[in-house]
Amino acid sequence: MTDPLIPRPADPLIPRPADPLIPRPAATVMLIRDTTDRGIEVFLMRRHSAMDFVAGVMVFPGGGVDDRDRHADISWHGPGPSWWAGRLGVDEDLAEALVCAAARETFEESGVLFAGAADDPDLLVDDASVYRDQRAALENKSLSFGEFLRSEKLVLRADLLRPWANWVTPKEERTRRYDTYFFVGALPQGQLADGDNTETDKAGWVTPQAALDDFAEGRSFLLPPTWTQLDSLNGHTVAEVLAVERRIVAVEPTLTADPGGNWEIEFFDSRRYNEARNRRAPQGYADGTPPT
Repeated sequence: MTDPLIPRPADPLIPRPADPLIPRPAATVMLIRDTTDRGIEVFLMRRHSAMDFVAGVMVFPGGGVDDRDRHADISWHGPGPSWWAGRLGVDEDLAEALVCAAARETFEESGVLFAGAADDPDLLVDDASVYRDQRAALENKSLSFGEFLRSEKLVLRADLLRPWANWVTPKEERTRRYDTYFFVGALPQGQLADGDNTETDKAGWVTPQAALDDFAEGRSFLLPPTWTQLDSLNGHTVAEVLAVERRIVAVEPTLTADPGGNWEIEFFDSRRYNEARNRRAPQGYADGTPPT
């Protein structure tokens, strides 16, 4: 589970439900790091072609809030749920669940763990690969994130994350909808991001500009939320990004189809996004269909 899908509207001949789907809370994390010669890099993954949701699309680690992310009884270091609730514009219970989901999904999908020792939170985990078995158990849901942290005497380092954005899947989407909160976090020293999970077939570090160029030239596909966040990171250092205090305002695009069935997305920066997307036609995805 990753970024919210923004596909073409459903076939107009197929009856639609009277009411839009209720969006499910979700969290996604932009992992960033500085380089000596290329500037900031961000970790991206490509969902493999067998997925029934956003196959072939480049995404950040993330996914839906799990029931066990709520009231998870997790000890953490850094701003508490009330601070996160104020920044995200949600109640404390949901804020706690979103931060928990952000850390859990990042570990499941990239192997990066935002945690420290319970008896010394400043002592960060520097080699999360030692928890590979627990990572697998988290992914198959035989272990909760709270159980994992408690059994390993770890504490969630919420101070390593920053709130960044909030995107809601358009009401026109009739398959599934997400109310996704974007976080940003620097790669902890000593840790490696590997993308070793069941949902992706390619993963790695790339500069925001290179990722934007790949999309515009038809070498990859980005959904509007991912494209927008990459654009916002472009040209900045990790320190600059982490110092930003973003005002989190929900963005809910609208989705329409022309007579030929091609989809158009409208949001605050949709003109630039659509210009980049349309550069790929006819060699690229003139109908908005990502590669498989």
